[in-house]
Amino acid sequence: MNKKAKWTLVGLIVAGLVGWGIYSQMPKENGELADAEKVVTNKTKTKQKLNVNAVVIKTGKITDEIQVTGLLLPDEEVDLSFETSGKVVSIDFQEGARVKQGQLLAKVNDRQLQAELKRLKAQEKLAQDRVYRQRVLLQKDAVSQEAYEQVKTEYATLQAEIDMVLAQIDLTELRAPFDGIIGLRQISVGAYASPSTVVSKLTRVTPLKVEFSVPERYAADIQPGIGLDFSVDGYLKPFQAKVYAKESAIDRNTHTLAVRATYPNTNGRLTPGRYTSIRLKKEEIDDAIAIPAEAIVPEMGKDKVFLYRSGKAQPVEIKTGIRTESQVQVLKGLQVGDTLIVSGTLQLRTDLPVILDRVD
Repeated sequence: MNKKAKWTLVGLIVAGLVGWGIYSQMPKENGELADAEKVVTNKTKTKQKLNVNAVVIKTGKITDEIQVTGLLLPDEEVDLSFETSGKVVSIDFQEGARVKQGQLLAKVNDRQLQAELKRLKAQEKLAQDRVYRQRVLLQKDAVSQEAYEQVKTEYATLQAEIDMVLAQIDLTELRAPFDGIIGLRQISVGAYASPSTVVSKLTRVTPLKVEFSVPERYAADIQPGIGLDFSVDGYLKPFQAKVYAKESAIDRNTHTLAVRATYPNTNGRLTPGRYTSIRLKKEEIDDAIAIPAEAIVPEMGKDKVFLYRSGKAQPVEIKTGIRTESQVQVLKGLQVGDTLIVSGTLQLRTDLPVILDRVD
């Protein structure tokens, strides 16, 4: 073997060893692993069916209503106080009792005014007689017209002074401005009262006002005459009231509109100041298609639902109307008798196989 053949043989051997090393490092197909992957894939395909609940579409009644919180207010309420100052000489009402308009409730000392009235009354008869005599003399041309007019003026001035004293006496009397229930008294006989002193509170509770606010989007729907139901803790049945007025503008801070309704409260069962839960009906539809709100899937500004058809889920775009707490009216997209899937909506896809666990 010559030198050239020797080096050629060595090169072949080295090339073979390098090739074997590279081959040995290459990944080999694992038959057992491939078989396992096939099994998992087959199981996954068999488990892609989703268990869901559904309802059969049918028509029913749906009510568009507003639910808000309100407050019961008295029809009229005022803090009672004297229009003048003085010592309280009498309190003529029973706390918590019903009083009539014009009824005397309390009085401050008016002895000085009564004395002044007595003095003026004594002068009134004399002044009246003087006018009569001057008129008779004037008819006989015994006195001048000027003299007669002077005694007439003196008599009119005296009558004005009497009226002024009577008005001042009226200010010493505290009378009920309207029928109602008087509260607890805040002053005693012998105390000095002024116009800023509150004697008691007078409240008219028949009827009552129901005050509440609605979001601005409902402002145009609220009109006088609309009926409403309101509930009060402690009473099982709701009460009925009727809207009689609303604020002239929407509140800029809360973006709500203040509304007031009236409730007769003829038997005085309800007390002002209580909070109420109000349900205001806007519209009632008897044959509407309404579905559970959780069945709707919003997607890119549109609403869609999934129907059960031939064992698979099929998406349908819908147009909605009235919304309540739990239901949504469907105006377009569904028909009576369709089977609507109401659970697992976020996992549903087009043509996904489904199994119905329950159908209502």
